[in-house]
Amino acid sequence: MKFDILTLFPAMFEGPLTESIIRRAVERGLLDIRLHQIRDFATDRHKVVDDAPYGGGDGMVMKVEPIAACIEAVKVERPHARVILTTPRGRLFDDAAARELAQEDEVIVICGRYEGVDERVRELFVDDEFSIGDVVLTGGELAAMVMVDATARFIPGVLGSPGSAEMDTFSNGLLEYPHYTRPAEFRGSTVPPVLLSGNHAEVARWRRRKALEKTLRTRPDLLERAVLNSNDRQCLAELESEICR
Repeated sequence: MKFDILTLFPAMFEGPLTESIIRRAVERGLLDIRLHQIRDFATDRHKVVDDAPYGGGDGMVMKVEPIAACIEAVKVERPHARVILTTPRGRLFDDAAARELAQEDEVIVICGRYEGVDERVRELFVDDEFSIGDVVLTGGELAAMVMVDATARFIPGVLGSPGSAEMDTFSNGLLEYPHYTRPAEFRGSTVPPVLLSGNHAEVARWRRRKALEKTLRTRPDLLERAVLNSNDRQCLAELESEICR
């Protein structure tokens, strides 16, 4: 999968996209991530990429011309790339969106800055807009990193275990169950006996119950769209009774 990231601060991506799983995916040819400095496409002597907003107001707005020229230059090589803008105005980038994006072969991500980008960037070039949550960042670079990282996990071969992505939080609409590893006891805190029992059916039941409990306590809104069976609903009724005591 090919990512072309348009940004004013390419150095911000050193580290997050050059370490760990992402680095290995790039080395193996599973990911191709390229950074493009928007300022390089400004045509004036001072390489200006922003200006005051028409109509007045605080802050500066990213100019349309440098962004347009950058997109068009990338599209010479990636003519079918899907163009995405990171913005608080976008739809929520969640697990489903990451899966959706992983189906694309080529993606261009525009990192917004300042008060935002000239609306004509959206009108003329953008296919979709994403936000990583109800929070305003200093720029779209961090959001772009999150999107690349989350999407990469659904590209075959990126994760060491093929089933890892399918077992993680949000994969089935619930938060993930707790995890433990050696030692079995640490400072008086012990691993739940069921996990040491070797009874796989009991372990599966315990994990499901804990996932339901964690979701109920922390993100009950997720339960409205989670896929639940009759056993899950009975378990939730018991948990709600326990929590209310």
